Amino acid sequence: MTDSEHQTGTEQAPTVDSEQDIIDAKRQEMEDKAAPAPQEKATSVVQETLSVSYERLRHSIDSAELSDAARAQLPDSSDQSAFSRATALLEAVAGNQHTPIEDRVYLAEHMPFPNVLVKLSHDPEVEVRRAVAANVSDKNWLVGNLTKDDDARVRAAALINPQTSWKMRLEGAQSNQTDSDTLDVLGRLGVDTEADAPVVLAAMVRRAVALNPNTSQAMLRTLAQDVHGDVAKAAQEALART
Repeated sequence: MTDSEHQTGTEQAPTVDSEQDIIDAKRQEMEDKAAPAPQEKATSVVQETLSVSYERLRHSIDSAELSDAARAQLPDSSDQSAFSRATALLEAVAGNQHTPIEDRVYLAEHMPFPNVLVKLSHDPEVEVRRAVAANVSDKNWLVGNLTKDDDARVRAAALINPQTSWKMRLEGAQSNQTDSDTLDVLGRLGVDTEADAPVVLAAMVRRAVALNPNTSQAMLRTLAQDVHGDVAKAAQEALART
């Protein structure tokens, strides 16, 4: 082979290699476009893990595992993804009857999350529902529902919760199912407690307490001195009938 032929042969090889490089590069480009981005992969894994974890906790019969999950420290709320995941899993724990009752009560007393509290508000155990009813983080519609609970202790806790609407308080003050201790609390609204309460609404509740046959004599005597004339008159008339 002449020098020129040798040079020509050596110069043609890179041309073949360059064409193969182009083909390989195109293939890699197509594969890169078809593959999900790393962030999408991570999101998919997190969502799948959350779903699996939720179902596992919802159906778990391992009370120790459920107790640990109920008491686990929540991530900082600045980490929105981790925080949302943790609160979602708490809902599964709250709705599982294998979660020890003391842990369900703990969640009912301390958690501010509506999804968790709604789940616990349907708990068959009175102490759990009573704890939800007393939780000042309740939404007013949730605590309002609990003022109609079948158990008097739950109703009482809901009625004296400051999140309860005035409509529900008035209905409670009018109900002959409301006990005297609860009426004692309602009878002080706008006077000894919640001094910034709407004057008319608070007076309506106190008057209803004065008219309730379950109201104690001590509370009637207090209401007989009420600054609102209608309240005082109702209480004085109730005392005269006794």
